[in-house]
Amino acid sequence: MKTSITARIAATWLHRIVVNACLMKLRSRKHRPEESIEPLLPAFDELENRTAPVAPWSSIDDQLEQKQVAARVRESIHRLPESYRTVLLLRDIEELDTVKTAEALGISENAVKVRLHRARQALRTLLDPAMRTGAR
Repeated sequence: MKTSITARIAATWLHRIVVNACLMKLRSRKHRPEESIEPLLPAFDELENRTAPVAPWSSIDDQLEQKQVAARVRESIHRLPESYRTVLLLRDIEELDTVKTAEALGISENAVKVRLHRARQALRTLLDPAMRTGAR
């Protein structure tokens, strides 16, 4: 009989803890209202057609292909002579401007522009066979 009373008291006590926790959660929602999901949902016109087209997601094959192309680009960049590779990396990958690239390398701005142009042309030549034929 004693365990039955203890179990009831514990159940009542646990029930009250859960109720209080729920009430606290509801009160906290009043302070910061839930954002509407409406902007995230598709919009439809009066004929129940989508008002905006749905763009297809890339497939796993597309993602794999992108990784393969990125690997081929990195490999081709590595094949460039160091002075051209460095300028290309600083300008196109690190996104430094011409002045900062020239300062970092200790060369003139004009030299940076010429090397960058030549590096891009050489990179295009290295990538052209694979990109033109679609071979990956």
